[in-house]
Amino acid sequence: MNTHKKKVLIDLSVLKHPYCGLGQIALNYIRIINSTDTDALPFRIVLLVPSHYFGCCGNKVDYVPRQRIYKFMPWLYPKVDVWHAIHQLSPFMPYSTHTQYLLTIHDFNFMYEKEGRVAQQYHTRIQKRINRAQYIACISDFTRSELIKYMTLPKDTPVKVIYNGVEFPDKDAQVPTPDFTALSNNKSFFFSIGEVKEKKNFLTIVRMMQYFPDKHLYIAGKNSTPYADIINNYIRKNNITNVTLTGIVNNNERLWLYQHCEAFLFPSLFEGFGLPVIEAMALGKPVFCSSETSLSEIGGDCACFFTSFEPEQMALCVRNNIETLMQPEQMNRRISYAHTFDYDKHFNQYFRVYTSLTNQ
Repeated sequence: MNTHKKKVLIDLSVLKHPYCGLGQIALNYIRIINSTDTDALPFRIVLLVPSHYFGCCGNKVDYVPRQRIYKFMPWLYPKVDVWHAIHQLSPFMPYSTHTQYLLTIHDFNFMYEKEGRVAQQYHTRIQKRINRAQYIACISDFTRSELIKYMTLPKDTPVKVIYNGVEFPDKDAQVPTPDFTALSNNKSFFFSIGEVKEKKNFLTIVRMMQYFPDKHLYIAGKNSTPYADIINNYIRKNNITNVTLTGIVNNNERLWLYQHCEAFLFPSLFEGFGLPVIEAMALGKPVFCSSETSLSEIGGDCACFFTSFEPEQMALCVRNNIETLMQPEQMNRRISYAHTFDYDKHFNQYFRVYTSLTNQ
């Protein structure tokens, strides 16, 4: 092992919450590092992780513990040459001005979900990181346009779009049928996933289900939210029996829903990327989604986009297109498209950036 290599720290501190979307991304960094010949890299990787993740990549990397003391006394960090924050809200930043800072930006949700002083605090926090960055990566062209719209960008800071990597579901994996599927009475079903918040716009597909009495709809994701209460009240008031909010599902339940759904529905109004769209396509599933924010970019010509959120028009969109979209050539086209977002491509782009920054 070359101990004189420059060091690249990858901030995976979000592994404190491994089951959130960013936590899953961090776990995939560990997976790809474990499959990489790190001795062949021109730099040495250092992982900033919760201490119980020490050893997750053996001796292929070095480790720095996620500790609050570093937030308040960052000069205690070991010296590194490049620091990669894999999302824009990490509480940790490099202290040394000699450390090159690479910042990945996922979205500007706070501009739509927060107001007043809270929104300003988020803005200030992210702007501070942008001002410190020597290189910025955005997960979509849409996010890049939001960056330019809402933030002040130093004129000499490179900005590159590096799409999220996708961990593709295994279409052949044998997983048990979730208990909650008994509610569908063996009907074919539609599937959607995401935290049940207003921006996900799930009520529109719940209303649409009146036109599909022979099918069921499962919406998976955290449902202890005010918007979930609105949806549940609507279901009770209108005596809807073919919609289930499952709550948070485990990986096997999530995979089963992807594997067995007739189509994936995603009416979200705001996405920095839209990962579930690509996960569904990777299994060849027809995808019906909103064209808002990044979704038209990520769905490309392999998604079918809702042109209205009126329930009858949404139902017509699904009914008029699903048979064509289920044809084998269409399924194979979606699978091929989804695999352009593979994690190897994602990491190779970042490894090239690391190499470039260590050479500066």
